[in-house]
Amino acid sequence: MTKRTDKNLSNAIGRAIAQKRQRTGLTQAQVAEHIGVSDDAISRMERGNIMPTIKRLAELADLFDCETADFLTCASPTINDETRHVMNLLMQLAPHERRELIAIIERLVDWKSQ
Repeated sequence: MTKRTDKNLSNAIGRAIAQKRQRTGLTQAQVAEHIGVSDDAISRMERGNIMPTIKRLAELADLFDCETADFLTCASPTINDETRHVMNLLMQLAPHERRELIAIIERLVDWKSQ
């Protein structure tokens, strides 16, 4: 992986962490305390200055009630801008809200194909 790709990935994962944290109403200090790191470490993760380990992403996923993969999916370079935008919007919802919205979209697609 190139330095640029690394930085892009770190930034995307950092944005996802910040969105999840803000959605849950937690401060960086609260998140840091929960996973046993410094406030500064959370800040640096969110800014993309450091790449969290898979273990840290799993701890954050537990805290934010989401899947570990949610942090990585938004960072995929193969996803187009529209898809990325929809994914970022979905990430702001709780898991049960995402499932409800997906069910609505599936019904809309079924209706459209008739």
